[in-house]
Amino acid sequence: MSKVLPPRRVCLRKSSASGVFSDLAASDTTVGPRPWCEERGLTLTTIRPFDVATYIETLQQTHSAPDVKQQLAAVRMLFDWLITGQVVPFNPASAVRGPKHVVKTGVTPVLDGKEWRKLIDAIPTDTVRDLRDRALIATLTYSFARITAALRMKVEDLRSQGAGWQLRLHEKGGKDHAMPCHHALAEALRAYIDAAGIAKDRKGCLFRTSRGHTATALSDKPMTQPDAWRMIRRRAVAAGIHAPIGNHTFRATGITAYLGNGGALEHAQEMAAHESPRTTKLYDRTKERLTQAEVERIRL
Repeated sequence: MSKVLPPRRVCLRKSSASGVFSDLAASDTTVGPRPWCEERGLTLTTIRPFDVATYIETLQQTHSAPDVKQQLAAVRMLFDWLITGQVVPFNPASAVRGPKHVVKTGVTPVLDGKEWRKLIDAIPTDTVRDLRDRALIATLTYSFARITAALRMKVEDLRSQGAGWQLRLHEKGGKDHAMPCHHALAEALRAYIDAAGIAKDRKGCLFRTSRGHTATALSDKPMTQPDAWRMIRRRAVAAGIHAPIGNHTFRATGITAYLGNGGALEHAQEMAAHESPRTTKLYDRTKERLTQAEVERIRL
């Protein structure tokens, strides 16, 4: 059954396209949807595919292809929502095509094996916060987990499976993804959980913030993405790694290491919970390393 918006809200949405597009135009007051529609006197019911196509062409003059494609996707989703609410009869953006943009290699910084080991070895094992940081980095690397999935983990999401362990990751879109636990990751997680004393708190979050500055006790609050990013940057500087690595670096590092050691692309896709192998291939930097190795053959 179709969702019907409250009558008052429908009237507001029908009155002007500028009101609906205000959020999309929040970062641009000159060529965003709101002023663009206002200048042409367009309302939601009068916007045609031609108008959307003209707007997209205008954006391409000042914005990059990825930005334009993202803007077009937002407009499409907006009109899909308005159709569900019976505000407009059709989606004028559905037939509009954005600029072509092909990406064959990702831009996320990737660590090689020596750099990754250097980072881990630079983190001591003196406090529970140290063990937490080692466990989080290992989780991101060995499970190919997105940072959001790792930080959503509960203590109960580390489960025994036969002679080993299994991780349950809560990925985007509400999907649960089970991943066998690498032995090195299992050791890091068990050391952290035992030191933190959270093994019996099965429903509690796994990666928690630390209390105060002593790093000897954890709170009940989960770490956030900014918390993880600051931790990674701090640990990288301490290890003498100056590359601009972040939360996503370790997912890419793990996938690259797996493929570089003879792993199959289709298995990497499944382990990373990607819908398409093309997405997984973006994380593969083995060709970059081969190229560097060949260049180093030049000896004078």
